[in-house]
Amino acid sequence: MSGRDERLADERLAAAIRAIHANPAHSWTMAELAKAAALSRSSFFVRFREAVGVAPMVYLLTWRMALAKNLLRGKSMAVAEVAERVGYRSASAFSVAFSRYVGQPLAWYAAEEDV
Repeated sequence: MSGRDERLADERLAAAIRAIHANPAHSWTMAELAKAAALSRSSFFVRFREAVGVAPMVYLLTWRMALAKNLLRGKSMAVAEVAERVGYRSASAFSVAFSRYVGQPLAWYAAEEDV
Protein backbone atom coordinates (compact mmCIF):
# COMPACT_ATOMS: atom_id res chain seq x y z
CA MET A 1 0.00 0.00 0.00
CA SER A 2 1.34 3.48 -0.77
CA GLY A 3 1.63 6.09 1.97
CA ARG A 4 -1.45 7.89 0.61
CA ASP A 5 -3.55 4.73 0.71
CA GLU A 6 -2.35 3.88 4.22
CA ARG A 7 -3.28 7.25 5.71
CA LEU A 8 -6.73 7.08 4.17
CA ALA A 9 -7.20 3.50 5.36
CA ASP A 10 -6.20 4.46 8.91
CA GLU A 11 -9.45 5.89 10.26
CA ARG A 12 -7.74 7.57 13.17
CA LEU A 13 -5.34 9.44 10.93
CA ALA A 14 -8.11 10.10 8.42
CA ALA A 15 -10.08 11.87 11.17
CA ALA A 16 -7.17 14.26 11.82
CA ILE A 17 -6.61 14.84 8.09
CA ARG A 18 -10.30 15.56 7.57
CA ALA A 19 -10.17 18.07 10.42
CA ILE A 20 -7.19 19.85 8.82
CA HIS A 21 -8.87 19.92 5.43
CA ALA A 22 -12.19 21.11 6.86
CA ASN A 23 -10.65 23.98 8.81
CA PRO A 24 -7.17 24.90 7.54
CA ALA A 25 -7.35 28.35 9.15
CA HIS A 26 -7.63 26.88 12.65
CA SER A 27 -4.53 27.23 14.85
CA TRP A 28 -4.02 23.49 15.07
CA THR A 29 -1.87 22.04 17.82
CA MET A 30 -0.41 18.57 18.00
CA ALA A 31 -2.68 17.91 21.00
CA GLU A 32 -5.83 18.83 19.04
CA LEU A 33 -4.87 16.68 16.07
CA ALA A 34 -3.98 13.76 18.33
CA LYS A 35 -7.34 14.15 20.07
CA ALA A 36 -9.13 14.11 16.70
CA ALA A 37 -7.29 10.86 15.98
CA ALA A 38 -8.04 9.47 19.46
CA LEU A 39 -4.33 8.88 20.07
CA SER A 40 -1.70 10.20 22.44
CA ARG A 41 0.42 12.99 20.99
CA SER A 42 3.50 10.79 20.68
CA SER A 43 1.60 7.87 19.15
CA PHE A 44 -0.17 10.20 16.75
CA PHE A 45 3.08 11.86 15.66
CA VAL A 46 4.85 8.56 14.98
CA ARG A 47 1.87 6.94 13.29
CA PHE A 48 1.19 9.99 11.12
CA ARG A 49 4.80 10.38 10.05
CA GLU A 50 5.11 6.70 9.19
CA ALA A 51 1.87 6.59 7.19
CA VAL A 52 2.00 9.99 5.51
CA GLY A 53 5.74 10.47 5.18
CA VAL A 54 5.94 13.84 6.90
CA ALA A 55 5.24 15.21 10.37
CA PRO A 56 1.68 16.43 11.01
CA MET A 57 2.64 20.11 11.13
CA VAL A 58 4.57 19.78 7.86
CA TYR A 59 1.45 18.25 6.32
CA LEU A 60 -0.61 21.17 7.66
CA LEU A 61 1.83 23.70 6.19
CA THR A 62 1.86 21.88 2.85
CA TRP A 63 -1.95 21.85 2.73
CA ARG A 64 -2.19 25.52 3.65
CA MET A 65 0.33 26.50 0.98
CA ALA A 66 -1.43 24.42 -1.68
CA LEU A 67 -4.68 26.21 -0.82
CA ALA A 68 -2.91 29.57 -0.84
CA LYS A 69 -1.43 28.94 -4.29
CA ASN A 70 -4.86 28.06 -5.65
CA LEU A 71 -6.44 31.14 -4.09
CA LEU A 72 -3.67 33.39 -5.38
CA ARG A 73 -4.03 31.96 -8.89
CA GLY A 74 -7.71 32.91 -8.81
CA LYS A 75 -6.79 36.60 -8.52
CA SER A 76 -10.08 37.34 -6.81
CA MET A 77 -8.74 37.81 -3.27
CA ALA A 78 -6.38 40.20 -1.59
CA VAL A 79 -3.28 38.69 0.01
CA ALA A 80 -4.65 39.51 3.48
CA GLU A 81 -7.80 37.51 2.76
CA VAL A 82 -5.80 34.55 1.44
CA ALA A 83 -3.63 34.73 4.54
CA GLU A 84 -6.68 34.61 6.81
CA ARG A 85 -8.25 31.72 4.91
CA VAL A 86 -5.15 29.58 5.32
CA GLY A 87 -4.49 30.32 8.97
CA TYR A 88 -2.26 33.38 9.20
CA ARG A 89 -3.17 36.37 11.34
CA SER A 90 -1.37 38.86 9.15
CA ALA A 91 -0.47 39.26 5.52
CA SER A 92 3.17 39.84 6.47
CA ALA A 93 3.42 36.57 8.45
CA PHE A 94 1.80 34.76 5.53
CA SER A 95 4.14 36.41 3.05
CA VAL A 96 7.21 35.30 5.03
CA ALA A 97 5.91 31.72 5.38
CA PHE A 98 4.90 31.58 1.71
CA SER A 99 8.30 32.86 0.57
CA ARG A 100 10.11 30.28 2.71
CA TYR A 101 7.89 27.46 1.48
CA VAL A 102 7.80 28.37 -2.23
CA GLY A 103 11.37 29.66 -2.38
CA GLN A 104 10.49 33.03 -3.85
CA PRO A 105 8.79 36.19 -2.62
CA LEU A 106 5.01 36.25 -2.78
CA ALA A 107 5.09 39.21 -5.20
CA TRP A 108 7.26 37.24 -7.63
CA TYR A 109 4.92 34.26 -7.45
CA ALA A 110 1.92 36.47 -8.13
CA ALA A 111 3.74 38.17 -11.04
CA GLU A 112 4.61 34.77 -12.58
CA GLU A 113 0.97 33.72 -12.33
CA ASP A 114 0.00 36.79 -14.38
CA VAL A 115 1.99 35.53 -17.38
